[in-house]
Amino acid sequence: MPRERKSPVGRKSSGRMASKGFPNPIDVHVGRKLQLRRTLLGLSQERLGDLIGLTFQQVQKYESGANRVSSSRLYDIARVLEIGIPYFFEGMSAEVEGQSPGHLQGAVPLVSDEDKDPMARRETLELVRAYYQIKNPKIRKQLVDLTRSLGKTK
Repeated sequence: MPRERKSPVGRKSSGRMASKGFPNPIDVHVGRKLQLRRTLLGLSQERLGDLIGLTFQQVQKYESGANRVSSSRLYDIARVLEIGIPYFFEGMSAEVEGQSPGHLQGAVPLVSDEDKDPMARRETLELVRAYYQIKNPKIRKQLVDLTRSLGKTK
């Protein structure tokens, strides 16, 4: 007969929600983004698994959110899928963000979109990359001037 695991008195939930029989919504969100990108690239679960050293069943578990993706594995997946780590968290609703283990324990406050660093946004990175692909310095300067003037209009 298996022993029943007892949680220490006063210990707060880890945020996994396994005791309730379903994964954390953040894990589900990451899994959906993984599945979307994999499908966009035309990779099967089996092929992705081969590329990162896993079985297709493990990829399935990641995509459903049943298993959490470790940071080292997320790094490998992002490289194979040719995207940055932030991709997996983009588009997450405030409700889902509120389900992080740290937030559920009251340790990590939610940050509003207005408070997030604009330099860390994907949009900013894409703009900077596109800017530096412009070879002509005169055109780059004109783009900066245009951007400044557009920023001043309301």
